[in-house]
Amino acid sequence: MPGYMPAPSYEALGDEAGAPFYDVVEAAAFPQHLIRYRNQRWAEAVGLGGLSDDGWADHFGRFAPLADNFQRPLAVRYHGHQFRTYNPDIGDGRGFLFAQLRDAEGRLLDLGTKGSGQTPYSRFGDGRLTLKGGVREVLATEMLEALGVYTSKSFSLIETGEDLYRNDEPSPTRSSVLVRLSHSHVRFGVFQRLAYEKDDTAISDLVDYCVRHFYPALEAMTGEDKIIAFYRGVIARTARLAAQWMAAGFVHGVLNTDNLNVTGESFDYGPWRFTPNADPNFTAAYFDESGLYAFGRQAEACAWNLAQLGGALSRLAGHDALNEALQSFGGAYEEAMAAAFYRRLGIERNGADDFALVVALLRWMNETGVGFEQVFFDWFCADAARAAQSPAAALYAGEGFAAIKEKLAGRRPERADWRAHAYFQGKTPTTMLIDEVEAIWSAIAEGDDWSAFEEKLSAIAVMREAYGFEASQYGQVDLKA
Repeated sequence: MPGYMPAPSYEALGDEAGAPFYDVVEAAAFPQHLIRYRNQRWAEAVGLGGLSDDGWADHFGRFAPLADNFQRPLAVRYHGHQFRTYNPDIGDGRGFLFAQLRDAEGRLLDLGTKGSGQTPYSRFGDGRLTLKGGVREVLATEMLEALGVYTSKSFSLIETGEDLYRNDEPSPTRSSVLVRLSHSHVRFGVFQRLAYEKDDTAISDLVDYCVRHFYPALEAMTGEDKIIAFYRGVIARTARLAAQWMAAGFVHGVLNTDNLNVTGESFDYGPWRFTPNADPNFTAAYFDESGLYAFGRQAEACAWNLAQLGGALSRLAGHDALNEALQSFGGAYEEAMAAAFYRRLGIERNGADDFALVVALLRWMNETGVGFEQVFFDWFCADAARAAQSPAAALYAGEGFAAIKEKLAGRRPERADWRAHAYFQGKTPTTMLIDEVEAIWSAIAEGDDWSAFEEKLSAIAVMREAYGFEASQYGQVDLKA
C-alpha cells in the first residue's frame, strides 16, 4: 500500500514473552463484522486508505496482521490511581496494541483497540465494547479534533454481532470493536507499574523509548538530566491538554493516572460530556459524586497525576529536581490557557493581560449561564457586529460584558477570510451536548437509523474546516522541553 510505513517498535522493549511491558494476546472471534465508521481521512494519512471494505474488516475486525507489523497483538501492562486509589490489578483489559506505523513525516503512531476481547487484565470483564460506547467515542474524538484538542482519532468502528449485558444501560445491547489511531500508548500507569515492581532498568529503558520517539530533541542528554527534561516535557504537554479541554468546554470524566499519557494526547473516552455552560462544577460521570474530575478541576487532576508520574521517576532522579520541575505546571497551564482560548476566539495575543481576559470571560460565562459554544461561535475573530445578531445578543449588551467587549475590540483577528465560510452564515454553532448524543443513539438503537450520526459527523466536518485548527495534528505536537 503506497504510503504505508510499518514501524513495530514497542515489542522490542520486552523479552520474547513481553515482560515487563506487555503480554502477547489473541483477538476475540466475532460473529459479525459490519463497518459502522471508517476514518478515511486519517486512513489516507497513514497509507491505509486503499483498503477495500473486506480488507478493512479483516484487519480491524478480525485483526489479521498488517504487513510487516506485529504478528500478534500486545496487551500493555500498567497500574494506576483510580479516583486517587492505587490499583495494581489493571492493564489493557479489553484492548491491545495492534500495530505501529509512521506518517509521511516519519512520526511513530499506534493503532490500538477497545473491545477486542479478554486479556490477562480483564479480571471479571468480558473484554467487549458496547456499540453505544463506540458511537460515543467516535463523536467525542471528531468533535474534539474540530475544536483544536490534541486527541486520539477514532479510526474504525465495527459492529460485531454479540449481545452484551451491562448494569448501567438497557441490556442486552449491541457490541462493537473500536480501533484508535494515537501518538502513544505509554500511560503514566506504565511507569507506575515498573516503579511498583522496583524495575529500575525497565524504567530507564522506557524513558529512552519515549525520548527516542516522542522527545527526540533530548536524545543527546544522559542520566538524571535526561529524565528531568523528559518529565518537564510531559508536564508542558499535559498542561496544554488540560487547557485545550477547558477551551473546548470538555469534561473527560475519568482522569485517572492510566488515562493520561506521555505525549499529552487526549484519549480513552468513557463518561465524557461537553458542558452546556462554563459551570466549573459540571461533572461527566454519574459516579463522580465528589466532583473530583469536574470541569473546573481538570487541571488540578492533571497536576496530581503528574506528581504520581514524578514519584515513579524518583527511582532514577532526585526528588528535589522532580519537584522543581513539577512547579512549572502552573505557569505552563496559564500560558496554555491563554493560547487555547485566543485560538478559539480567533484573535491575536498581545501578552499583557491575555490570561486575565480568559479568567474574566469564564467568570462572566459562568455567572450568565450563556451557552459555552455559542460564545466562541459569536465572537470568533472578535466581530462585535456579528455577535449583536446572536441569540445571546442581550447578554453581550449587558453591563457585565462591557469590559470584556472592550478588550476583545482591541484585538486583531487572526483570520481575514473567516466570514466567507458557510459555517459562520448561521446563528448557532454545532454542539455535542448529552441530549444530542442520546438522541443519536436512540435512533440507532430503536430503528437502526444512522442518519443522525452521519449528519452530525458531516456538521462537525464543516466546523473543522471553518476553524482550521491545527492543534490536533500530529505535526503540531512537539514542544520545547
